[in-house]
Amino acid sequence: MLIRIVRMTFQDEKVADFLRIFESSKDKIRHFEGCSHLELLRDLDYPHVFSTYSHWENEQALEKYRQSELFRNTWAATKILFADKPLAFSHQVFMTA
Repeated sequence: MLIRIVRMTFQDEKVADFLRIFESSKDKIRHFEGCSHLELLRDLDYPHVFSTYSHWENEQALEKYRQSELFRNTWAATKILFADKPLAFSHQVFMTA
């Protein structure tokens, strides 16, 4: 399993726009082949900073999503709302406690 975290900083006045985009696309992303989990996290100290936290079957499943029309359309609408460059991280579970 691959865990993907994407941290996004939005223009303050564009947060509501982003939340509308996320609300309209979250179920489509959750049901995309290879995705088993999706959450939206909000930074406690910076309310205009959000992260998506998602689980993917493997790198190929994530890449298939990233090449999809769903991603292209969602990302195009989202990236114009940014106040800073997004940060993306891919992880795998290394150890459980």
